[in-house]
Amino acid sequence: MDHPMPPADAVRDLLVAVLEALDIPSPATVGDTETHDRILNDRAMHAKIALRSTLEGHPLGTEWTTTYLRERLAEHPPTGYQHWNTDRTKADR
Repeated sequence: MDHPMPPADAVRDLLVAVLEALDIPSPATVGDTETHDRILNDRAMHAKIALRSTLEGHPLGTEWTTTYLRERLAEHPPTGYQHWNTDRTKADR
């Protein structure tokens, strides 16, 4: 079944949200890997659901799906493990 294409801006916003879901800080230590991986897995699952929903033409639309994804990501912040900060020079919690 063909679904109408969502507006380009809506698709871009969804792609930004998917990148936010997957692009979390790497763990700074081996001991932090389990927590990092659990959080990343949860976030990836929600991103996959959002992408599938959009590709299948969810009746509430891409904008709603993007908002829903961001709400789920807020429930799974990349915290609770030691990670490298943005300048990659020291560990950060």
